[in-house]
Amino acid sequence: MIAKAHVYLYLISILMYGCQQSESDVHYDNPRYEATTPFRKEISIRKEYVCQIRAFRHIEVRAMEKGYLQNIYVDEGQMVHQGQLMFKIMPNIYQAELMRAQAEANVMNIEYTNTKGLADQNIVSQNELALAKAKLDKANAEVKLAETHLSFTVIKAPFDGIMDHLLVRTGSLLDEGTLLTTLSDISKLWVYFNVPESEYLEYKMKKNDDQTYSKVRLKMANGAIFDQEGTIETIEADFDNTAGNIEFRATFPNPDGLLRHGQTGTIIMRKPYKNALIIPQKATFEVLDKTFVYIIDKDGNLEQRLIKVDAEIPYFFLVKEGVDDDDKILIEGMRKVHPGDHVDVTMIPKEKLQSNLQLHAE
Repeated sequence: MIAKAHVYLYLISILMYGCQQSESDVHYDNPRYEATTPFRKEISIRKEYVCQIRAFRHIEVRAMEKGYLQNIYVDEGQMVHQGQLMFKIMPNIYQAELMRAQAEANVMNIEYTNTKGLADQNIVSQNELALAKAKLDKANAEVKLAETHLSFTVIKAPFDGIMDHLLVRTGSLLDEGTLLTTLSDISKLWVYFNVPESEYLEYKMKKNDDQTYSKVRLKMANGAIFDQEGTIETIEADFDNTAGNIEFRATFPNPDGLLRHGQTGTIIMRKPYKNALIIPQKATFEVLDKTFVYIIDKDGNLEQRLIKVDAEIPYFFLVKEGVDDDDKILIEGMRKVHPGDHVDVTMIPKEKLQSNLQLHAE
C-alpha cells in the first residue's frame, strides 16, 4: 500500500510539472481589430419637408352688381386670358340709369351755356355762372358713375389663369358680392413648408456664405422630381411656438402648367458642408445619450473620447469636434474592449470608406 501511495504521488507531481511547463510555453497575442482615420469631403445633405403648393395669384371672382346672370362665356378648368369676357349680368337697368344721367347732363350743359352767355353780357353774376358750372360737373359725374355701374355688368379676367368650379348658373339672381368662381395664375407657384428652429438658424447663417443654399427642388406626389428649380424668397415673421417651426416660402416657375393650386409635395433642400470631417457610424457608441469613439494612441492603447456630431447620413457621421484628421479610430470590437486596453489594428484605407459614402450622399 505504501508503495502504491508513492507511485501516485510521483505521477501527480509529473502532471503538475507538465501543466506548469505548458502554461509557461503559451504566448498570448494582443487582439487585432480594424481601424481607420477620418477623412474630409465636400458634401451636401438632403433634407425633406412636406409642403403645400399655392398659385402665385389665386383670387375669388365676384359679382360687382345685382341682377340676373345673363351669360357665362367660360367653362370650369379653362385657361382664360387677361381681358377675356367671363360673365355678363343683365344690363337693362344700368343702361336705363346711364341714359337718364346723360339726359340730365345735357340739360345742365344747356343751362350752363345760357348762363355763360348772360354772364358775358353782365346780365347775371359770376356766382350764378359758377353754380351752373357746378351743376354741370355734378351731372357729368353721375354719367361717369352710371357708366361704371354698367361696366360692372361685364366681368372680364383680370389676368391669365385657370378657372375653378362655376358656383352659379345662367339665370341666377346675383347679389352684389356673389362668388362666381375662383381664378388661379399658375405661371409661378408659391410653395410653403415648415422648418424647425435649429434648421432655420443654420439656414440663415450658411446662406450668407453660400447663396446656392437657397435653391430647392420639389418632389411631386407621384415621387417624381419637378423639372424646375425653386428659390427660397420669404420666411414668415413669427415662429409657431406650439410646434417650434417657422414657415418658408419657395417660388417655382411652372411654364408647362403641370402643377396646380392646392397640390401637395415634398421640398428637398441640400445643406452644403465644405471640407466636412467624416467617420463611420459603426466606429461610435453611446453612453447616456453622448457619442464616443475609441482613439488608438501611438503605443496601441485605447482612449475613450467624446465627440460632437454635426450631421448624420447613412452609415456615416459628420463630426463637429472630438477627433482630428490624423487620429486612428477603432471601427470594430467596441463591446469587447475597454479604455486603456492595448490592441493591434489593421488599417482600412480611407478610399474604401469614401467609395461607400458616394453611394449614399448623392
